[in-house]
Amino acid sequence: MNIPQPGDYIDIHSHSSKYVAGVFTVENLMAHEGFLPGRITGVAYSFGIHPWFLNEKNHKQLIRSVREIAGNHEIIAIGEAGFDKLNGPSTELQRKCFEEQVLIAEEFRMPVVIHCVRAWDELLSVYKNLRPKMPWLIHGFRGNKVLASQLLAKGMYLSFWFDFVLKPQSSDLLKSLPVDRIFLETDGAGVDIRDIYIKVSADLALKVDELKSTILSNFFAFFTPNPLKHD
Repeated sequence: MNIPQPGDYIDIHSHSSKYVAGVFTVENLMAHEGFLPGRITGVAYSFGIHPWFLNEKNHKQLIRSVREIAGNHEIIAIGEAGFDKLNGPSTELQRKCFEEQVLIAEEFRMPVVIHCVRAWDELLSVYKNLRPKMPWLIHGFRGNKVLASQLLAKGMYLSFWFDFVLKPQSSDLLKSLPVDRIFLETDGAGVDIRDIYIKVSADLALKVDELKSTILSNFFAFFTPNPLKHD
């Protein structure tokens, strides 16, 4: 299994990434695509069922795929998985599928990478009911301080939507958050993770190398099995 090295930029969530010297990427594979993790320098993988591509007919097969792939050495997280009220099947099916993936993650002692659009109540309800031991990461976050505080109170981590975090108006939110609970990502959008680090470093009044070191520490905290439950 690949792991980031000191001095690496970490792109915690991407798609169709290629090796770039000095950048460590967590590549997201979606179960409906049928792709298997490879062995690429500087790349590890998450694997899960994106709600956009879930339906009643493929649900059981996709869950079988997640369970089968979860034991692969190159897989370090389950997801992206979760809820989307703008583009997806019924909330009931999304919830069932998400809960099943969380339980697989618990079984294999892996964290969960979450996609959530306008379904925060549903997400927090699942968290309350299942009380997972493994940490959750909200990918593509672009919410407000109140929502961020709710998620952080549950022990979750936040990775910011690339377009949002590059805008000046994100600075106030960034300054309000604990730096030991944040990640940065490109989501495979063609932006340069190094540009995102430069902007966020300036917001936080840190040197780029200091931010890289902090996010490296966050990486190992997030991907180390955590026996503690968060209320």
